[in-house]
Amino acid sequence: MRKATVRKATWYLLLALGGCVVALAGPGEGSAAAVHRTGGAGGRAGGACVRVYFDLGETLVHTAEDKSVRYLPHAAEHLRALRARHIPVGLITNVPPSWGSTDAERAAELKKVIDKDWKDSQPFAWSDFGDRIFTPRTEAERKPAPALWQRAKKAAGSCRVVYQAETTDEVEAGASAGYVSYQVNRRHWPAFMPVPLIAALAHLPGRGPDEG
Repeated sequence: MRKATVRKATWYLLLALGGCVVALAGPGEGSAAAVHRTGGAGGRAGGACVRVYFDLGETLVHTAEDKSVRYLPHAAEHLRALRARHIPVGLITNVPPSWGSTDAERAAELKKVIDKDWKDSQPFAWSDFGDRIFTPRTEAERKPAPALWQRAKKAAGSCRVVYQAETTDEVEAGASAGYVSYQVNRRHWPAFMPVPLIAALAHLPGRGPDEG
């Protein structure tokens, strides 16, 4: 998929979801009221749910030349807004498979590496991600191989899945795996996919287990 095609498809998606927000809210209501009325986008009101996965480096955090690590602009606010809507989040990120034999072990090592050089005024929100940190078990599973996206989507069950990353290649890979993909930190676009639009995804007709 060419870059221009990806941008056009994303723009049409945002317009369509914006219409969904209005339709869900009804006359005179905001999107937040609509989500509250149905029990929250992250919950399963009538089976509706959405889960948001991120790449980590240069998507949520930035490593400076001095090796210090901080949130990228707007990343902490975006996570906080998702948390307020009770929308579960996860990570799909490459780390050395030698860091552990399970996702939990590799995630624990990743936390150590990030926290060691963390210099932001607020700590990284590890607790938001829980056990939803997917890392390669082998070199063959490293992105851009589809394995991590497939495993994360399977863990999401019938929920719709969103993937946010900083490169076109990763966004295209996520879309190919059945995610609603969004490229972060582009000029003239919201830094991250707007949370009301993510919430609206939960209320579109649900995807079946074989969708995507």
